[in-house]
Amino acid sequence: QVQLVESGGGLVQPGGSLRLSCAASGSIFRLYTMGWYRQAPGKQREWVATITSGGSTNYAESVKGRFTVSRDNAKNTVYLQMNSLKPEDTAVYYCNKVSPYYPWGQGTQVTVSS
Repeated sequence: QVQLVESGGGLVQPGGSLRLSCAASGSIFRLYTMGWYRQAPGKQREWVATITSGGSTNYAESVKGRFTVSRDNAKNTVYLQMNSLKPEDTAVYYCNKVSPYYPWGQGTQVTVSS
């Protein structure tokens, strides 16, 4: 059974930075396109960014130029570097492979507030 464990969230002021990590276990991680997703209170989960097994990336327009996704296949880990954070980035952040999804992890809370 695959397990996804997100970490690195926290409270940060607008304009600040955070680096999220997602560790995957029990999977041939390196073969899959992995994604970051987020869910704000009262809203549906939305896609943020993806990275292919070869390292090609794609971003939602709302985060393009501010967020960077990367991966370390040797460590079965995906990262999300978030810069120039805005209050509207506040959400629980999740990682998963692209559909069909693994069971979702618990996510990591990111709060952007002064």
